[in-house]
Formats: sequence, C-alpha cells, structure tokens
Amino acid sequence: MLMGKRRFIRRISLTFLKVALFFCFVLFVILPIIYKYSYTLQRYAVFLTFVHVPAFPDYKNPSAYGLKGSRNFYINTDDGVKLGVWQILPENITDFEGSDESFEDILDNGQDIIIYSHGNGGTRLSDHRIEMYKVLRKFFHVFAFDYRGYGDSSSSSPSEIGCVNDLLNIYKWIQNRTKSLDRPLGLILEAPFNNMKEEISEFPLAQLFKHLPWFKMTVVNPMAKNFPFTTDKYICGIDIPVMILHAKDDKVVPYKLGYKLYQSAEKCRLDTQGGVIFHSFDEKYHFGHKFICKALDLSDKIRDFTTYVYTFQKNHKTVLNE
Repeated sequence: MLMGKRRFIRRISLTFLKVALFFCFVLFVILPIIYKYSYTLQRYAVFLTFVHVPAFPDYKNPSAYGLKGSRNFYINTDDGVKLGVWQILPENITDFEGSDESFEDILDNGQDIIIYSHGNGGTRLSDHRIEMYKVLRKFFHVFAFDYRGYGDSSSSSPSEIGCVNDLLNIYKWIQNRTKSLDRPLGLILEAPFNNMKEEISEFPLAQLFKHLPWFKMTVVNPMAKNFPFTTDKYICGIDIPVMILHAKDDKVVPYKLGYKLYQSAEKCRLDTQGGVIFHSFDEKYHFGHKFICKALDLSDKIRDFTTYVYTFQKNHKTVLNE
C-alpha cells in the first residue's frame, strides 16, 4: 500500500515537472522566437489600441467629462485617416457657445495653442488626461486627439510614421485657421523615454525575459528595428525650447530614461536651439507614470516655461535680424 502511494506521488510529480518544463519551454523559448518574427505582436506591444477605458466612452460630448467650453470634431488626414479631436477652449472663455465655425474663428483671439499627443494606451478621454487638459487650459487653447487606431479615429494600424503624420495633420489644420501660428514655439514632454531599445529593456513585463541569453536577439533588436522611437536623436534637431517632466517613481517609463533623454539633449543641442529644462517629481508624491497632472506646482512650471519660450523667441529673432 505504501509503495503504491509512493509510485502515485512519483508519477504525479513527474507529470507536473513535464508540464512545468513544457510551459517554461513555450514561454521562454517558443514565445520569444515567435515575437522576433511577428511584426503584428510587436505592434500590439507598442500601440495598446485594445485598451478601452472607460468601457462606454462618449467622445462626442467632452462636456460630460467636466470640460465645459469644448467640442468634438473630426479631421481627415492627407492619407485618408479620420482623427477624432477635442477642441478645449482656454479657461477664461469656457462660457463660449457657438457653431463649429465660431470655434474655429476663436482660434485667432491671440491665446496660445497647445496640441496634446497622448501615450500608447487609452484615448483622449482617459481620466488622467482630462485632468491634464484642465491644467493646460489655464494657459492654452487645447487640442487633444486620438491617433489612428485609437478611440473613435479610423481603425488603421498605427505606426511611428503614422502617429507623426497624424500630429502634423492636426498642426496643419490649426495653422490654416490662424494668422499668427508660423511655427511651434515650445515642446513639453511628459514622462518620455530616450529610445525604444532601452525602454523595452526596462519595461516591467520584459523583466520576466530579460535574463534570457537570447532576449536581446529576439525582443530588443526587433523592436529597435521596427519601432525605433529614437527621441534622443530627434530632440537634437528641434529648434525650440523643451521642457521635460518626469516622476521618480514612474514604473512604466523609468525616470532614468527621461533623464538620459535630457542628458542627450544637453550634449547635442546648440544654445541657438533653445534650452532644455528638466523637472523631476519626488517619489513621496506617488505620481507614477500618469499623475504629474496632480502636482501643485505644475501650473508654475508651465507658466515659467511659457515665459522662457517667449523670451527666447524674442531674443532669437533679434539675433537673426542683426
């Protein structure tokens, strides 16, 4: 009887071991190999278009989310993509009501305009983004939009080039309706990373695979090739002041990557391109990746940056005209 129990336990143990080994083989060998050759899987890892929060969004009614003095509309890009957009009026004119044409006309009232480009998950009506709009509208006329594949925009597959093109089309649409918007004057980056190669290595889920000898070959290199997002190179060619905001307790995009981006910018940019300002937020505030919008001094930082942008613009024009 005792021998029978031991054989049964041994059989169960061996079966469990085989299943565990098979699971580990699939997870740590087969899956990375599939990932290496699957552009679709890689794209899903970068562009989280399947994340729908809230579950029943009302894109057509931004006022339902506490954004009085706003409207929803759509822009068609030059490559045939429809983009969902919110136009959020500055805080001092939230009582304005009118037609779409009236909303367009008010763009020329002399107030600064900012285009909010969101991150890779969620949409323009995610809670933390709405809170950020409320801060930004204290200073700016805000435009928030969803890239292709996100929200109620066309269901086209997103890509780095596609997202850039979407942003450019929003900018051109605004530029065509204002007399004073010649070129962008400043750039604010919230919780950015320096490049995809380093970001994918630091991403929380990647830590499960990071110890594998083939991790770089099957995960890092394909991502760096297909979705480079080399912000540390792009930032060198931007001839406007930049402000970077990053929380030290950010677990999605580690603080060190935002700081590396700042260091890269400091090394490669000329004084004539405008300064790069870096603001960190201590762990004690628990802002993480999403909630810098809650910082009590955020408005002061934006106000100071805006002042610096105009000072730089004035001095830069003076130098160019001499």
